[in-house]
Amino acid sequence: MDNVLDGKRILIVDDEPDILETLVEILDMCLVDSAPNFETAQKFLNKNRYDLAILDIMGVRGYELLELANERNIPALMLTAHAVSPDNLVKSIKGGAQSYIPKDKISEIAVYIADILEPREREANWLEKLEPYFDKKFGEGWKEKDREFWDVYDRKYRASKDEIEGML
Repeated sequence: MDNVLDGKRILIVDDEPDILETLVEILDMCLVDSAPNFETAQKFLNKNRYDLAILDIMGVRGYELLELANERNIPALMLTAHAVSPDNLVKSIKGGAQSYIPKDKISEIAVYIADILEPREREANWLEKLEPYFDKKFGEGWKEKDREFWDVYDRKYRASKDEIEGML
């Protein structure tokens, strides 16, 4: 996995210095710019090209940064501790985020970044890996509130059993 990340340009935006420091450490194989606030992140996005942006939702106006990243065709991963909810998960995906990772899973972030950066046939790898976490965190049936969205998401990103068998 490290070879996929080697030399990738990553922008990390979070208002918690310890999170920035941890991510810079974890992603030491990447070229990382870190920003503690919206304004600094905006300057970086306007000035540089990135392979990926890691955006905190709270404290740095993460959804506005997601819009800026989308405008520049920079894939974004939303990272959050305080906004871990089904509503924010849906809002992130609808907003164009490639992934939505709770800070509880920060130690595994390189895996989720690799999922975004590697060419792959199935794009929902991150959700498949995190669905048990979300089921436990949000409770059974958390997708029911947004059933129509999740039905479309499943059709778009997840192959059905028949589709998989047809590929074999």
